[in-house]
Amino acid sequence: MNKEEFIELLKKENIPINNKIIEQLDTYKEFLIEYNEHTNLTAIKKEEDIYLKHFYDSVILAKYYHFKDEKVLDIGTGAGFPGMVLKIFFPSLKITLLDSNNKKIKFLAELCVKLGIKDVETICERAEEYCRNNRETYDIVTSRAVSDLTILSELSIPFLKKGGYFIPLKGGNKEEFASAQVAITTLGGIVEKEYDYTLPIEDSKRTILLIKKNKNTPSIYPRPYSKIVKNPLKKGKK
Repeated sequence: MNKEEFIELLKKENIPINNKIIEQLDTYKEFLIEYNEHTNLTAIKKEEDIYLKHFYDSVILAKYYHFKDEKVLDIGTGAGFPGMVLKIFFPSLKITLLDSNNKKIKFLAELCVKLGIKDVETICERAEEYCRNNRETYDIVTSRAVSDLTILSELSIPFLKKGGYFIPLKGGNKEEFASAQVAITTLGGIVEKEYDYTLPIEDSKRTILLIKKNKNTPSIYPRPYSKIVKNPLKKGKK
């Protein structure tokens, strides 16, 4: 997907784009390619793939959720996907980019300066540890292609205010979604919407879930990561 195809597809999806956004994405792309030459940020290195698999596959979330000025946490953000892309398209968002890889967080901090972007926190910490002092403080928690949904739900839903949304961007594994239902319910969530779509050009299947938090999460969650992995919240387990 080249830049022109990217712009046209967003117009078809009614996702707003302007010259400032295009310029910032150009800077993002060039800095990502340059930085990736000496620091391993992503296996996706070609310009056409960055537009498709990073930029488009991040901002398509806006087709299914209408952003305003929410406080958003992006868990396992990597090189900023989807959180940094969402911030570029929706500047009024207050974004926290969370990742345990310090090299990636350093890149994102430098990128914010390069783009002149404010209201972005870049945090190098594990999600379950960061949650200790940040429970129920976010309107939206999102994550793209990070961990099994059962594990990811325990790392994500405790951060949400009641009424907030956990919005994971996943592949189309329906068995994974079904097995995560116990975890989602236990943590105070409910799956409100499930949207399936196909990534253009490569025709790979994707799913976006809107999981609303309708109850407070029990204080014992999230557990230490080793316990989450060893004993995931599934039927017959606690």
